[in-house]
Amino acid sequence: MSRLALTYEACLQAVNVVIASGSVPTIVGEAGIGKSALVADLAQQRDAKLFTTVVSLVEKGDLVIPVPPLTSDSFVQTADYGSLADVQFGYSHTLVAMIRYAQEHPEQEIIWFLDEFNRGTQAVQSELMNLVLQRQINTLKLPQQVHLVLAENPDATMAGFEQSHYGVTPGDAAIADRTTRLILTADSDSWLAWATTEIAGSPRLTPLVTDYVAENPADLHLVASGAAMADDDLQPTPRAWERVSDALRELDHQHLMGQTAILTAILQGNLGTTVGTTFASYVQKRRPGLTVEEAYTTDEAPTIFAKLTPAQQQQILRHCLDDLAAWPLTQDINAHRFATLLELCPADAQYAIARDMAAVDDLFEGLADQTATEPGVAKLYQTLTTIGQRGSQIEV
Repeated sequence: MSRLALTYEACLQAVNVVIASGSVPTIVGEAGIGKSALVADLAQQRDAKLFTTVVSLVEKGDLVIPVPPLTSDSFVQTADYGSLADVQFGYSHTLVAMIRYAQEHPEQEIIWFLDEFNRGTQAVQSELMNLVLQRQINTLKLPQQVHLVLAENPDATMAGFEQSHYGVTPGDAAIADRTTRLILTADSDSWLAWATTEIAGSPRLTPLVTDYVAENPADLHLVASGAAMADDDLQPTPRAWERVSDALRELDHQHLMGQTAILTAILQGNLGTTVGTTFASYVQKRRPGLTVEEAYTTDEAPTIFAKLTPAQQQQILRHCLDDLAAWPLTQDINAHRFATLLELCPADAQYAIARDMAAVDDLFEGLADQTATEPGVAKLYQTLTTIGQRGSQIEV
């Protein structure tokens, strides 16, 4: 029988209970599933200061280093055993910073997050377990306001994870017996609630990501295992989707959303070939390279537009037609830019857009009424007339 796994919200509540009961929680979950994000949310909920140590990067002795005597007061004189050195200890910056913070904020909780605990060596794990057992490192005692939280990747010795492939160092029974193990699973509803939360007026992750995951919840987290995944060494995880969101925003900022090769390579590099390719197609349909606002207002818009595929170009111009209320083509500057972009399309795409425009009530009439006074509108009207003469007759 496999151990019960908890959704993000349930696991967050369980960790709070374990801490309140005076025990140490160990959060177990696949890489990228959201363990670090959960502890960050835990600290925020409890108004606690968060310190993090990545145990996989720690060597034995890193936290505590013996320091030789520095003054004559560090020597103890004995009658029978001579002069003995009273060795002092130097502590890591994390410990020093934690102690200083505790002194300066005695009423505030501190969470010390020991991440990737079972990726540390057995010696490091044993050394750190003294913190769990005695809350003490040599002569240094942890302040009462410090709460320890551990995170581990699954290993094959854990029930339900017999096929785990992580390169971890399983802890001994004494370590497992002194913490409360909580299994975290990926849950699309909880993750979407987290991802759509607004920060400084914007959702935490771009709607391109959250809308896709809402439509394809199974793609939130895939675990590579067996022959079915043998052709794809990368798989989507909640952490990978967060990186994808950041990358999409940067691509948008650099006006590179329409560069299919760049977009697809970045998405495949985070999500794997299968999901990355599928999501790239989704992004290109939803966000072909320029927003309507960018198409009208960005100086580089014609250059960017010219590099897009004909299908992307048509989609952008159709988005412009869907938003005529905000960006009317009877406004001279808008009409001039629309005509400029339309002329960059191949002939068949120009004709397709002209047909779409002919179906908009009173659009051609409104353009015709302003050709004498608005040069941009006159340019667009003439462009449409030329397109109509080249192809089938368009009713004006």
